[in-house]
Amino acid sequence: MKKVVLITGASSGLGLATALHLHNKGFHVFGTSRNPKKYTDPLPFTLLPLEITDTDSISNCVAKVLKETQRLDILINNAGVGITGPMEEIQADAVAANFATNCFGPLEMAQAVIPQMRHQKSGLIINVTSIAGVMGLPFRGVYSASKSALSIMSESLRMEVKSFGIEICTLAPGDYATDIASRRYHAPVVKDSPYQKIYQESLDTMDAHVDEGNPPQEIAEAIAQIIEKEKPKVHYQVGPFMQKLSKTLKNILPSRIFEKLIMNHYKL
Repeated sequence: MKKVVLITGASSGLGLATALHLHNKGFHVFGTSRNPKKYTDPLPFTLLPLEITDTDSISNCVAKVLKETQRLDILINNAGVGITGPMEEIQADAVAANFATNCFGPLEMAQAVIPQMRHQKSGLIINVTSIAGVMGLPFRGVYSASKSALSIMSESLRMEVKSFGIEICTLAPGDYATDIASRRYHAPVVKDSPYQKIYQESLDTMDAHVDEGNPPQEIAEAIAQIIEKEKPKVHYQVGPFMQKLSKTLKNILPSRIFEKLIMNHYKL
């Protein structure tokens, strides 16, 4: 019997690459998109509508999968959005919206599938976080915080459901060549703001890192490897060497030295 996989945010980028890769490996794949009808090119997997910030939409999505397959083996919480802006200037409603998509939505997705997985006495949930969630980054503080929150919640959830036969883990990518920059919420660069020049320069740096990133196929292959593990670790990272090294440096360097490295990188 093919294992059933549900991947949120599978219409582009990392999610699409993962959905195609797992389909080719023989999984029964369901992906999600806010508006599947806008994608006219044929896909070899089913693309379901999902608004990850809407509880009813989440329930309907999971119900459609279970109606067709009567089981759900793997949930990959991939859907997420970027956000940038100076912490002093960014609007509170933009912060709330980012947490709703990057943190609360994945939690509700997990809550929706766990009863079925508990019934099966097996299941795997992979929450896609970010290497940026390991540290506070200038002008990316909200994004770092939302991904960090998802990572910590995953640690708690993992311990709570382990006795049911359900595994939880996170995968933290670095920068990859996707269209995330085009969908990122940017707090506006405010004329005469004390952050105007450095914030604009930081935006240019972020976009360059994404454009120069590795192909998303690497993420798809990393997820496939996690799925094959009998006992997955709590956290995985995948990305350029220097980005993965940043987590180690934060753990071993004095905080002020690590902060100085980050500030030098962003030319602050």
